[in-house]
Amino acid sequence: MAGSGLFQKKTTTRAVGAEGERLAQAHLQAAGLALVARNFKSPGRGGGEVDLIMREPDGTLVFVEVRQRGAAHHGGAAASVGWAKQRRVIFAARHYLARLGTWPPCRFDVVAIDGARPGAAPSVEWLRGAFDATGYS
Repeated sequence: MAGSGLFQKKTTTRAVGAEGERLAQAHLQAAGLALVARNFKSPGRGGGEVDLIMREPDGTLVFVEVRQRGAAHHGGAAASVGWAKQRRVIFAARHYLARLGTWPPCRFDVVAIDGARPGAAPSVEWLRGAFDATGYS
């Protein structure tokens, strides 16, 4: 039965997400950013998560949402970061910043990965300042 495919390991959503975050992190580090934290979660139910927290050489703290899609239909990965997702990322970022003595300059970026399929080279797009915390409380 070894060749029947019944015991082949499936790729989980978590594994796919981790691979996307690894790809995004490598892309940002190649551009000069340094990793501060991965998968920072705010406490409590209904909180948020920041996929990557990076630091620019000038000290700017960058909160990064990583999104990936197998195809660019319906606007692709970047279009999937709606207001509800932005609100959750901002919520988590505020919790992270509350732990710091002083707040550095901050920014919210999105790394959109389209065409993320086995055997295909994905497209990676880095959107600096993709959204801001204005209007979210």
